[in-house]
Amino acid sequence: MTDYIIALDQGTTSSRAIIFDKKGSIISVGQKEHEQIMPRAGWVEHDPIEIRDNMREVIGIALGRANLTRHDIAAIGITNQRETAVVWDKNTGIPVYNAIVWQDTRTQSIVDRLAGDAGVERYKDIVGLPLATYFSGTKIVWILENVEGAREKAEAGDLVFGTTDTWVLWNLTGGPSGGIHATDVTNASRTLFMDLQTLEWRDDILADFGVPRSMMPEIRSSSEVYGEARETSLLRETPVAGILGDQQAATFGQAAFDAGESKNTYGTGNFLIFQTGTDIVKSENGLLTTVGYKLGDGPTHYALEGSIAVTGSLIQWLRDQLGIISTAPEVEQLALSVDDNGGVYFVPAFSGLYAPYWRPDARGAIVGLTRYANRGHLSRAALEATAFQTREVLDAVNADSGVDLTELKVDGGMIANDTLMQFQADILGVPVVRPVVAETTALGAAYAAGLAVGFWNDLDELRANWQEDKRWTPNDDVEERERQLRLWKKAVAKSMDWVDADVR
Repeated sequence: MTDYIIALDQGTTSSRAIIFDKKGSIISVGQKEHEQIMPRAGWVEHDPIEIRDNMREVIGIALGRANLTRHDIAAIGITNQRETAVVWDKNTGIPVYNAIVWQDTRTQSIVDRLAGDAGVERYKDIVGLPLATYFSGTKIVWILENVEGAREKAEAGDLVFGTTDTWVLWNLTGGPSGGIHATDVTNASRTLFMDLQTLEWRDDILADFGVPRSMMPEIRSSSEVYGEARETSLLRETPVAGILGDQQAATFGQAAFDAGESKNTYGTGNFLIFQTGTDIVKSENGLLTTVGYKLGDGPTHYALEGSIAVTGSLIQWLRDQLGIISTAPEVEQLALSVDDNGGVYFVPAFSGLYAPYWRPDARGAIVGLTRYANRGHLSRAALEATAFQTREVLDAVNADSGVDLTELKVDGGMIANDTLMQFQADILGVPVVRPVVAETTALGAAYAAGLAVGFWNDLDELRANWQEDKRWTPNDDVEERERQLRLWKKAVAKSMDWVDADVR
């Protein structure tokens, strides 16, 4: 009996395999972190081979912990860090360079060159995105221009590109021996190369970037059978049937399928997605227009997205770079050791500021320091930075949609932090709601795969699986809320205009 779906979640800090049952409940999890490679300021890389090997291992861990085999699994779903770029030799399966991570800012000069006199919104009407280091298109250009021999091999048709969903799919389905080179519409919409209306690569934009069309994967829907896992996998002969970029997957896992529904994910960064149905809505307030999902031959669903670069990774930075904490949960203990932030505000613009500002010249800033400030105040300020950034994105969503959200569905690792969630509700002025199954990213990928093979019948069946776990309601101190927001905005202003010709 094939009673389960397995989701492969290739994230920014780890790779996971999670097995779900018919009710969307977690049966088992396998997880391994991978190295965060930062060779220079602003550079962030991952080793694709490490990711490939870790993915194979976590599949075995998840199956072993559940005492299951491939015969128990109906389908495989894939979700992934969306804009991280991998370029590899299709004949050998060897990457020509490390994966360049979505947080990486090394391509700013390429962005400036492409923007020219037309500005960063040169392609936005077509692809829904501004020119920015965030997206994978400029990362491909950097590899072609800076890795010896890469341009020649690409022009000869030997190199291929993929975001990490494509890398996982290609290796899972055979690699150099017939691996499927494909991606789904949600990941394709994050490259700067896909036309939102036609769902096809734009040859004119690829030509502007100097990226050969032969490098690009086939664009498929988010829910269909792409192929089967091959003999090298513990899941051999199991259909791979769902792919969604991580934030779209989390939205799908929250059962937010229709126009007006939304979610906010608290992970390495924060990502608020607001569904706009089958309408392509162009933002006037710093949001991205992106594909929400497409099920087989069904209509394409679109969304507005507010992307925040640094939230959970700020806590990781406190742990790994500063040594203020030894484990992530300790940040809440330290935050609770003080009554408030002591006047300290932390703007974590490590990769510039994303939505709603889109300021690549910004850098991290801690302001309001006095000798009174201690580790507790800094920890609280780090948590509060996540909530403040989310408030600014939510304000942009409300302005673009014309309808104020009345509650915020949340998911991701940081929602286990009650102090953060209560402050989030306070600073938003609306309730914050956590589902029973918090691993909505993997769940969304499982749902997409399960729909494709008939494991689940329709979206109504998935809606019935969603259950509320906890709700945080805001306090009514509007004056204090506005005071905090005013000081936060002052802090954000201090982080801007930092990068100039003399800053490395």
